Amino acid sequence: MSDFDPMRDSTHVRSYRSPSRRALLKAGVAAAATAPFLMRIDEAIAQGITPKRGGTLTSLLTPEPPVLMIGVNAQGPTLTAVSKIFQPLFTYTPTLDFEPVLAKSWTISDDKKVYTFHLQENVKFHDGQPMTADDVIFSAMKFWMTLSLRARIIFARIEKAEAPDPHTVVFTLKEPFAPFLYGFGGTGFMIVPKHLYDVADLRNNPNNAKPVGTGPFKFVEWQRGSFIRLRRNEEYWKPNQPYLDEIVYRIVPDSQSRALALQSGQVQLAGGNDIEPFDLPRFQAQPNLSVTLKGWEYYGPLAWIDINKRVKPLDDARVRRAMSMALDRNFILQKLWFGSGKVATGPLCETTKFYDASVKLPPFDLAAANKLLDEAGHKPDASGVRFTIRHLPLPYGEVWTRLSEYFRASMQKIGINVTMETTDAGSHSARMAKWDYETSINYIYQVGDANIGMEQYFTSENIKNVAFNNVGGYSNPRVDELLAKSRYAIDPVERQKLLSEFQRIAVDDMPYIYLLQMSFPTYYAKRLNNTVTTAMGIADDFDDVFLA
Repeated sequence: MSDFDPMRDSTHVRSYRSPSRRALLKAGVAAAATAPFLMRIDEAIAQGITPKRGGTLTSLLTPEPPVLMIGVNAQGPTLTAVSKIFQPLFTYTPTLDFEPVLAKSWTISDDKKVYTFHLQENVKFHDGQPMTADDVIFSAMKFWMTLSLRARIIFARIEKAEAPDPHTVVFTLKEPFAPFLYGFGGTGFMIVPKHLYDVADLRNNPNNAKPVGTGPFKFVEWQRGSFIRLRRNEEYWKPNQPYLDEIVYRIVPDSQSRALALQSGQVQLAGGNDIEPFDLPRFQAQPNLSVTLKGWEYYGPLAWIDINKRVKPLDDARVRRAMSMALDRNFILQKLWFGSGKVATGPLCETTKFYDASVKLPPFDLAAANKLLDEAGHKPDASGVRFTIRHLPLPYGEVWTRLSEYFRASMQKIGINVTMETTDAGSHSARMAKWDYETSINYIYQVGDANIGMEQYFTSENIKNVAFNNVGGYSNPRVDELLAKSRYAIDPVERQKLLSEFQRIAVDDMPYIYLLQMSFPTYYAKRLNNTVTTAMGIADDFDDVFLA
């Protein structure tokens, strides 16, 4: 557990300062990394490394985001780019402690219901208007409450949102809510300007095409299919920062061209889905590049097969368990992802709070899978086929296509015929939202706490025509009850008990087929400093990143 647990400490105050990274430096390297976490500015200066002003950072971004507004689209590429434009109240360290950003300090009342945030002063939006407590309250209570189901889990718990002065925000909860502060990450609570967004139609606001935030970089231009350009915010609230003049995100559809751009030095940064996993070994050996698996601690990305449980025979948990047992996760990890990640053991990643290591998936066993399908009444026909299902691959690059092909081949071994239906990224999300699929592959973010990251995929109230939710129609009253109780359990021991039972049921019911705990490699030029320093990875604001 982190040093600060909001349900354990009665009062918490943190003032802004450049936090020490000595502990991170001592932690060494990730399993697949060739360099440790890079230093923050104070550590760099202490060791005689002077941050250098100037230069353009060119990065890959795959796939091209549909919009540059995180409330409108929650996909990874969108977050990577807009995290330089918009900022949250605070961010998270690799151990999921809290690090101030737009909030310089905060306190929690003894009854765990009143959260008081003291904001940084002299913060301006990119159009010159000051950021105040009104913008924070508007962002929470209207913008995110309107656009994000995940945010609603957090902000619906607020009874009152008040601004006693322009730089103080007070949220009073209806009742104690254990995971409250873990909903404030970049994926769920960036601060937007009220004067531009206090309109009826947030999703189609014209400002979505020219985003205006408080971040260290301003949006300049977007040539679709080619690049997104961000420029230094000269009125940024941190003195003398950012160090970079520009960040250019290059949109390169072809995976081989992306790899060549990184290898040749045309780009200095790649992450997420930019580089195919099979290229990991050769880039680890390249002398001008560093590689790290750090920076995914907050997200806890988990790859799984999403199943439309309205479709027969996929509505039968025995069928879903048989499909799970037909998949060799070690093969997927080593042969498709080249060791970048860990095999899933259930619905939670081990970096997510209240992960239970005792929960285990049924082992890979083709004979047992075939027997279970026989027992479920699905005998193979003369051709050896039990039934046919449709599959929607994730259009995020070649490795995801290979994973779908492996899924199809594995299902054939237990008599399930799989028909592929390919789409682009936008169409994939739209079809999932319309429940127009039978099986698909996706990966989801757990954002530090099971109640925040997982409820939208497991609770009955989130069976809606909205992508990245319970589109598969899973409903179990006991799961609904467990997740509801764990939201409000103040005692960490009680929360663990509730969430452990949830994890066991989520394995027994197998509403999703859990595959990998993912850690996407980040590749960066060795002259690029402070690339990955928080649990947000390359989706941090980059105000202290510099080119040596």
